[in-house]
This record gives sequence, structure tokens and C-alpha cells, in this order.
Amino acid sequence: MIDVYFWPTGNGKKVIILLEEAGVPYRIVPVNIGKGDQFEPDYLKIAPNNRMPAIVDHDPIGGGAPISIFESGAIMMYLAEKAGKFWPQAPHAKYEVAQWCYWQTGNQGPKMGEQGNFTRAAQNPANGDLHYALNRFNNEVHRLYGVMNLGLFNKQFLAAGEYTIADMICYPWSVNWKMRGLDIDEFPNVKRWLDEIGERPAVKKVMAMGPEFREDPATISDEERERRAGILANQRAWPVPKEWMAAELTRTRPASPPAEPAARRRRCARRRSAPQSRRGRNNGRSRSAAARRPRS
Repeated sequence: MIDVYFWPTGNGKKVIILLEEAGVPYRIVPVNIGKGDQFEPDYLKIAPNNRMPAIVDHDPIGGGAPISIFESGAIMMYLAEKAGKFWPQAPHAKYEVAQWCYWQTGNQGPKMGEQGNFTRAAQNPANGDLHYALNRFNNEVHRLYGVMNLGLFNKQFLAAGEYTIADMICYPWSVNWKMRGLDIDEFPNVKRWLDEIGERPAVKKVMAMGPEFREDPATISDEERERRAGILANQRAWPVPKEWMAAELTRTRPASPPAEPAARRRRCARRRSAPQSRRGRNNGRSRSAAARRPRS
């Protein structure tokens, strides 16, 4: 069984799409990133980048102890390798798929994420003039759709001439073109690809996920909102959790020596007292001899 640490975002959904397509059993462990679950000490052991998704495979490739993996690109490569599906291993095809996976995790996801971040920030006048950032990332998102449009020219799928993890990893970040201020008709190859991928049953099932995980905003107190804002905004390096330090101290503390049996303690006590008695007797004889010695 594979535990998937998940929240219904584009990053979370691409992993579930692969698991559904491959028919691999899995169990969802919700990680409410709006609440701050990603900073919990136990989760940081799995994903020190304090992001989701992450997985723990209790029956890993090669056997042995469970394996934990964070970063969606690494997760999808691992799962495809384990399933023996959706990632052809002939060198040309393998690396054609890999390059699109890396493109998604290094370009599409981060740049579209920044566009969303600055778009939301611009709604608050207290954040100042964000025209440069908005222009920068709006243009970059337009460029990225163009990259996909080029990659899909005269091709049904992104890589290897077949449906692969390259398509699965890029699809969830590509569907929201309207909210990104784009006209999808500018990118006809992407439009055709989105329509085809979106009709797959596994994709439909996963893309519908979300409402069952979300909280009712009315149930969140003002104090809780303030707490969440304090840990989610302007994130910097997260310290080593005190729970880790305490566990390490316990692990490295020297063990107490075992208590001596009572019989051994009595024998040792007799040995320690015996020389003293002999010394006492010898001293007594010396004093007696000195008393009998005639004085000069």
C-alpha cells in the first residue's frame, strides 16, 4: 500500500492521476496546506521541503523498509517504474518523457505559482505597486503555453508517441488557462490536447476531487486565522523540530549500568573490610611490642 500525502491542488492531483491510471492501490493522507499541516514534525521527516505531495511506499521496489519520496517529479518517476507503465525505458523515449517532467517541475509549476501569488497580492494595496511582477509572470505563463504548443505540434501526446507521465504531470497545471487571462485559441495544439486528456475516466475522477477536503470558512475562528497567517506568509527556513532533538538526545544518551546483584555487593563489602581488620590487628601487635620494649 502507498500512502499519498495529498491536498487537492495541481501538484497533488497529478500523482493521483498516475495512481488511478496504473491501478495501483493507495491511501490518501490529507495534508491541509492552508492549516499548516505541512509543518508538522512527523510530516517534515517525509518532506523536509514542507510541501505536498509526498508518498510512503510500504512495499517498495526492491523490498526492504518503507521508502518515502517528496517532490512530484521524483514521485511520478518512481510510481511509473514500479507499475511498469507510462514511462517507456528505451533511452530515446525515456529521456523525452523525463525532459517534460523536469520542465513541468522547474518551469510550468513554479512560474504559474508565482503568477497566482502576485495576482492575489495585488488585490491588497498595502503590498504596493506590483505591476512589474504581474507583467513578468503573466508574460512567462503565456510563454509556457507556447512551449507546450510547440511541443505538441503534429503530436498526440507530449513525449514518446504515447500517453505518459509527461502528459499527466503537465495536465493539472494547464487546465486553468482562463483564470490566467489567456485565450486558449492562441494555442490550438494545447487546446486539442487538453480536450483529449480531459476525457480520460481517471483524469475526470481526479480533477473532480476537492470539495470533500475543503473547510467551511465559517468554522475557522479569528485566532486560528491569525495563527495560520503567521506560519504561511513570508516563509523562511523552518527550524529543526524540538521533537527531533529530544528523540536524538534519548537515542544517544548512555545507558545506566546494570545494578549489581546483592550477593556480589556483599562479597565486595567483605573484601573491602578484610584488609582493614588485618591492619587493625597488626597495629595492635605493634603497640603491644612497643609497650614491652624497655625504655632507655
